[in-house]
Amino acid sequence: MISPCTLICSIDLKTGFCLGCGRTGDEIAGWTGFTDDERVQLIDLLPTRL
Repeated sequence: MISPCTLICSIDLKTGFCLGCGRTGDEIAGWTGFTDDERVQLIDLLPTRL
């Protein structure tokens, strides 16, 4: 599965979300260890964070 990374990597200090993809630092770091189901669930949440 393709990463949601947009190469605009900057964490908003108030929300903790990346301004490019909407993931947290922990979610970015853990991406390679997530199952496909976990990745799909996270990708579904991202639009609400941006």
